[in-house]
Amino acid sequence: MQSLPHHYRVSAASAAEGDVTLSSAGLDSLPSAPPAEFGGPGNLWSPESLLVAAVADCFVLSFRAVARGSRFEWSALECAVEATLERKEGLTQFTRFETTARLEVPPGSDHERARKLLEKAEQVCLVTNSLKGECHLATEVVERGGD
Repeated sequence: MQSLPHHYRVSAASAAEGDVTLSSAGLDSLPSAPPAEFGGPGNLWSPESLLVAAVADCFVLSFRAVARGSRFEWSALECAVEATLERKEGLTQFTRFETTARLEVPPGSDHERARKLLEKAEQVCLVTNSLKGECHLATEVVERGGD
């Protein structure tokens, strides 16, 4: 990792109507629009869906790093995040992020250790650490080929 601070730059451009184009050096441009809940088409990434996606992505990448550092073997991780947007203290804001993680491990793995590493990944995730809303993690550890 490079020394801190890190700086990230993203640009957004739009005409009076239509999609917003998000761009950042070295990345493909990404079209964005309001979600259906705010009168948008509902068929493009929105600021809301991008924020929730950032929580899920950061959790998975954090777990990769934690597991690698702990020399923990695993084969697959599925992560879903459901966020609650509501009016609070006169502001519309995300108040809760429910992360559900399903980790697949080799037979004979230490399930308790796996759960602790999943919890550590949540604790070190820089995206959730940067959010005002409450974050909650539910985990499931299954052996490869198991249900």
